[in-house]
Amino acid sequence: MFSGLIREIGKIHGYSGSKIQVACIYKPDIGDSIAVNGVCLTAISRETFGFSAELSMESKKSIALERFIPQSRVHIEPALQVNARLDGHIVQGHIDCIGTITQIIHTKEQSDFFIRLENTALDYVLPKGSVCVDGVSLTAGSKSVQGFGLTIIPHTLKNTLFKDYKVGMRVNIETDMFVRNAFSALKALVEKKDSTQYRLKWRDIDHIQMQF
Repeated sequence: MFSGLIREIGKIHGYSGSKIQVACIYKPDIGDSIAVNGVCLTAISRETFGFSAELSMESKKSIALERFIPQSRVHIEPALQVNARLDGHIVQGHIDCIGTITQIIHTKEQSDFFIRLENTALDYVLPKGSVCVDGVSLTAGSKSVQGFGLTIIPHTLKNTLFKDYKVGMRVNIETDMFVRNAFSALKALVEKKDSTQYRLKWRDIDHIQMQF
């Protein structure tokens, strides 16, 4: 588990086949989980420059892989510790889909980004709800049938790679796990009742709550 708060900006040292090498100050132990641009990876070796990890075939298919070419800068976050303060929101490091930045508007007070999604994952993005973009915990703003908007404050812009993002760039998207689970539970319940006109009862809501 992660929180979506970036610890440092690392750099891709090397990438070949399924092995990725990351140069960074933080060095995880072998077997530790660590998020790179929001992707949960397992450290397979410690290196003088940082660490090495492996990408599964499934991960390769669902992430913005072009962001992992050598010399690319990436967001780094170690896994949460049980006794750690939980800021941000609970992030699994399991990427739902890839989004594309279609608009960026910078002002003195903030920066507005709009991200297009071509995936059912948009159902899980709620205005004022949590969403993780390239490993950064953010709050979704506006929403349309094409995607959603984000407002980035100057502090976040300065301390993440968002300051370098351009229109057309692809980013890793992880939606809120609680929204996904609630959505799936409601959908399964309605399908089980075999009626689109089915109205939820309090006992159904209690049943869903007991799953969390």
